[in-house]
Amino acid sequence: MSNLQEASDLENKVQISARRFEESPFIERTDCPEMVRGVYAGRYFPIFLGENYLEKYWCLRQKALIFDVPEKPVEISGPDAVPFLEKVLSRKVASMTEGRGYYAIACTPQGGVFMDGVVFRLGENRFWYVQADGPFEVWLMAHSGGFEVTISDPNSRVLQIQGPASMDIMHAASGGAIDETMKYFRSGYFDLGGQRLYVSRTGFTNELGFEIYSDGCGTDHLALWDHLMACGKAHGMEFSSTRALTIRRIEGGILGNLTDMTPDMTPFEAGLAPFIDMNKGDFIGRDALLGKDQRSCLFGLTCKTETPAAGSVVMEGDQVVGRITAGVPSPTLGLGVGYVHFIAPGEWLGRTLSMRLPDGNSHACQIVEVPFFDREKAIVRGIDRSIPVRPTV
Repeated sequence: MSNLQEASDLENKVQISARRFEESPFIERTDCPEMVRGVYAGRYFPIFLGENYLEKYWCLRQKALIFDVPEKPVEISGPDAVPFLEKVLSRKVASMTEGRGYYAIACTPQGGVFMDGVVFRLGENRFWYVQADGPFEVWLMAHSGGFEVTISDPNSRVLQIQGPASMDIMHAASGGAIDETMKYFRSGYFDLGGQRLYVSRTGFTNELGFEIYSDGCGTDHLALWDHLMACGKAHGMEFSSTRALTIRRIEGGILGNLTDMTPDMTPFEAGLAPFIDMNKGDFIGRDALLGKDQRSCLFGLTCKTETPAAGSVVMEGDQVVGRITAGVPSPTLGLGVGYVHFIAPGEWLGRTLSMRLPDGNSHACQIVEVPFFDREKAIVRGIDRSIPVRPTV
């Protein structure tokens, strides 16, 4: 199962029972006749609202957007929370301080990528893992035997405020409590319009940004929405579907679980070796990863004449050497950009190859590193606070 969110998905729709998946508590503020929804982690979310995605993209890059996103926090608590997470995650968590977040991967016993997400330490024996798409809560329960832990759903819905104005917006929304001292991948509880909520300085765009986590039925979601929108109005913040977010996350080199990486890929193949701590002790999948080739098979691809699309293949002469996992038009670069997963590791960077689309047409493409720009991540870290200029056509 993939979650592509490419342009063609807006026409690839079927009717489904509205009770089959979890509705957004913000739907009264976001619904419109043009809305097209996707399903991710068992939750509905808007992938299109009939908006001009290019205008929303530049609002994201120059001001700020608010997104109703479907990523799902799962709570892991109890006396054995730390040793349990050491077993199921490939990154060491015992040394985490309270309020710290880590990008962390869970592997299959065969060494494939099962889940990626961000783990936060909320207390000594209390953690949240904010998961991507996939049945991670069930996976955790299945591996919890012998550990004194509780796996629970805090019923938290997540909003993301992303873009260069996000710091000023969150400063206003928190009555000044959130400011420049809150660093990237840090988190904590803050009063937002009279409601105490968890906030992290993270996101899915590689822009400066924050995520706000509701507290289940303890949160007045509509009041929260109205408060954030009122604080964002003076800074030009708008609501958007995830269309602009998807473009920016691919530009920013962020991978999508079950789309760009799948259980039949090792994290090494996906270019995620820095997040696999082979020296931390045993974890699920470690034995299978011992001795594996640690070279990446996943790279960026650019094309001047066409947008890469899932289902396309990359050719070296007459031989298929890779497949496209996702692609979007990059408004900043003026190119089509996407990810290519090569069948085998090799000296692919810098090569000019051929991309054959599902319609049979072929286009020259270049193999590049990701992110496609801002490789030092100065934007998301708040080091580069310049406002990008929209290219003229």
